[in-house]
Amino acid sequence: MSNIVDQSTLFKKRHSLAHVLLMAIKHNFPHSLPTIGPVTDTGFYYDIDFVEGVKPTLEDLPKLEKTMREILKRNLSFKVETITPGVAEGLFKLNPFKLELIDGIKTKGQDVTLYYTGEDFFDLCEGPHVDSTKEISNDSFKLSHLAGAYWRGDETKPMLTRIYGLAFETKAELDAYITQQEEAKKRDHRIIGAQLKLFTTSNLVGAGLPLLQPNGMIIRKEIEDYLWSLHSKKGYSRVWTPHLTKKDLYEKSGHLAQYSENLFHVMGATSKEDFCVKPMNCPHHMQIFADNQFSYRDMPVRYFEPATVYRDEKSGQLGGLLRVRAITQDDGHLFCTQEQIKEEVSTIVSIIKEFYTTMGMMDGYWVSWSVRGDDKSKYLGTDEVWDIAESSLEEAAKLNGLNYKRVEGEAAFYGPKLDFMFKDAIGREWQLATIQCDFNLPERFDLHFINNEGKKERPVVIHRAISGSLERFMGVMIEHFAGNFPLWLSPNQITILPISDAHHEHAKTVYEALDGANIRMKLDNTREGLGKKIRNTREMKTPYWAVIGDAEVTNGTITLEHRTAGKIGEMKISELVDKLSEEIKNKK
Repeated sequence: MSNIVDQSTLFKKRHSLAHVLLMAIKHNFPHSLPTIGPVTDTGFYYDIDFVEGVKPTLEDLPKLEKTMREILKRNLSFKVETITPGVAEGLFKLNPFKLELIDGIKTKGQDVTLYYTGEDFFDLCEGPHVDSTKEISNDSFKLSHLAGAYWRGDETKPMLTRIYGLAFETKAELDAYITQQEEAKKRDHRIIGAQLKLFTTSNLVGAGLPLLQPNGMIIRKEIEDYLWSLHSKKGYSRVWTPHLTKKDLYEKSGHLAQYSENLFHVMGATSKEDFCVKPMNCPHHMQIFADNQFSYRDMPVRYFEPATVYRDEKSGQLGGLLRVRAITQDDGHLFCTQEQIKEEVSTIVSIIKEFYTTMGMMDGYWVSWSVRGDDKSKYLGTDEVWDIAESSLEEAAKLNGLNYKRVEGEAAFYGPKLDFMFKDAIGREWQLATIQCDFNLPERFDLHFINNEGKKERPVVIHRAISGSLERFMGVMIEHFAGNFPLWLSPNQITILPISDAHHEHAKTVYEALDGANIRMKLDNTREGLGKKIRNTREMKTPYWAVIGDAEVTNGTITLEHRTAGKIGEMKISELVDKLSEEIKNKK
C-alpha cells in the first residue's frame, strides 16, 4: 500500500509521533544518528543508524513507548523555522545522513525547514505537524516492530534500523487494526500455501520465482478459465506472444528507458542479438493489430492473453506470491474509436463486477477515477481527446453504479484510468483490477484503421486487467478465504471415507460416479480410524467428505458432511453428484 500524502489531521498526528519517537530514541540511545521518519498508511517509522553493539531489540520497544508517552504528557508545541542550507549544515555537521538531505535541498536552491518540539529538540522536516502533543491521545499508538532498511533504499549504502509505529485517531481503531493483523498472520498465504501444497520456492530456481504444485495449478487454472469464460462471450479473441523480444521493440514503445532497471537481458549465443525477457505484453499486442488492415466495421478489436512477464524486482521486496519476478497478467488490450470508449469500459466493468461478486469482494469496494493534474504538459494527447476519455470513464462509472472518487494527478501519462480497490474478508484493501486509456502506443507504433470516410484514423487502446496478476491474486485469495476455498476453486472438492475394508468396493463406485462428473476427489483407503481420517480431511480444508459404512453400503448411499455446515445427511450417489455439480456450476 502507498504512503499517505494528504495533510489530514491523522497525517499530522502520525508525522508528529515520528518526531516524538526520535526524541525517545535520543533519550535512550543518545549516540544514535537519525535519518528520516515519514508517515505510512498505518502510522509512521524512523530509520536510525545505531552505534554497533547498542542497537535496540523488540524488548526495548515498550521502554521507547513509555518515553514517548511521557513526552506527550508535557504538552510540547511544534513550531517551524526556515533557515538557509548553510546554517542547517552547521546544526547537523555530525550527521552525514542529514547533510546529504540538506545538500539535495541546496541543489534545488531552496531553504531548509526545521520543526521544533518544545524549546530544545528540533529535526529537519517539511511538516506538517499538530500544534501541540496534547492533541495526540496517549493510547492511540503503539510501536510494532523493527526491520532493516538501506539508506535511501540503496543496497550499496549503510543498513539502518527501522522502528515502526502504528497510529490511529482512537484506541478503538488501533485495537481493531491490531486484531486485523493478528488474523492476517493466521491467513498468511505462505503458511497456508505450504500446508495445502499449493506452491513452493527453491533457492536453485531463485527468489521471486515460485513453483506451483498440482493443487496450486488447479486453482490457477480455474481462475484463468473463469476469466476467459467472462471474456469469450464479450467478443475477445485469445492471442499468444513469446517470452523474448528484441530490445528494439521496447525502444520504440518507450518502455526500455522507463523500465531499464527492471529488465532482464539475454544475449543470443548464436545470433549475438540483444534480447529482453518480456516485462509487459502491450507492445506485442500492438504488433498483432498492426499486421491487420482493419476498418471501422471491425472496431473494436479485443485481445486476451494470460501471459507471464518478468521484472527484476529487488530481492528484499519479494515475498511469497504477492511480489514476484515472474508475473502472469490476465492481460487484455482492446482497440476502439473514441466514440466507443464508454461502451467498451462498461463491458469491462461488467466483467469486473461479475468476477469480484463471485469472489465475495464487492462489499466496500471503491474506484479511483484517476485524471490529469494541473500541469498538462506531462500528459500525451490533446485536451479534446483527454476530455472525451475522462468523461467517458466517468460516464461509464456512473452508468455502472460504481463507487468512484475523482483523484487528480494520478492518471498515467498516456491517459486516464479507473483503479478498483477491493477489501478482503478481514477488511484489508487491495488494488486489483484496472482500466486504462492509452493514446501513447498507437502513436508510437503508427497504428490506424480506415474510418467511414475512407481515411486513416488512430485507434484508442484500452488496457485492462481483471485480477491484476494471477500470482498476486492467488496470494490474496488464499488469505481472503483462509484456504477454505469455495467448492469450484478447491483443489480437492470431496474426500470419500470408507470406514473399513468392507466398504471399499462401494467407495470405488462412488469414486467412479464423481469422476465421471469431473468432480475432483480423493479416496482415503488408509487403515486409519474414521476420526483420524476426518481430521486429516479438515486439515486440508476440503469442503465435503462422504462417509461410507454398513448402512450406506446396504442402501447404496453416502452420508455427506461439510467443513462448516457439519452433517448434511444420507443421500443417493446420483443426488450427491447433482448437488456438487450444481454448486460448482453456479460458483456458490
